[in-house]
Amino acid sequence: MTNNSQGVFISFEGGDGAGKSTQIQHLARRLTGAGHEVVTTREPGGSPGAEEIRKLLVEGDKDRWSPMTEALLMIAARRDHLERIILPGLSRGAIVITDRFADSTMAYQGIAGALGRDAAASLHSIVVGDNDPDLTIILDVPIEKGLARAGGRDGVETRFESKGAQFQTRVRKAFLEIAQNNPARCRVVDATGDIEQTAEAVWGVIVDRLPKLA
Repeated sequence: MTNNSQGVFISFEGGDGAGKSTQIQHLARRLTGAGHEVVTTREPGGSPGAEEIRKLLVEGDKDRWSPMTEALLMIAARRDHLERIILPGLSRGAIVITDRFADSTMAYQGIAGALGRDAAASLHSIVVGDNDPDLTIILDVPIEKGLARAGGRDGVETRFESKGAQFQTRVRKAFLEIAQNNPARCRVVDATGDIEQTAEAVWGVIVDRLPKLA
């Protein structure tokens, strides 16, 4: 986190179909009801420019980009997102909750993909710096369940799901590795239960890690 921030930065991570968007909505309503200003956003996207880049990343053939090109597109979207949405929200004291952030680049392109950990870490250092989330909640579900959930959604944003179960298995392992390596920031939540069960588990993490919000 940047030292100039007065707000709280929370990211939700996990494989496709983990239920991040649903849980963010639940948490945002709870925090708003407690009197907090909450900004919900997503990656890739969030800002107008980053949303344009999102279309290039989540639509089309799974092999349309090389690992490095894919990562650079992600990073470009992230920098615009940081400058236009995340940092302004934090500077005015809001709780900013994002559906994916830098851990997704490390998991999808760096560890599960062909980019590699070192290259992903270097890009992170240049673009994100010390603006890491205060808390990262990683929603964990079995691959089959996640892909079944994702497959039930309408739309054309299926590029990453189309990479298949083996790739998604590597992504899941990558997120668990990230959590293990960053215990002060990350907490894994079992998201195999129903929406309300998972929401209560997420709230338990908030109470434990960020009690001032509760």
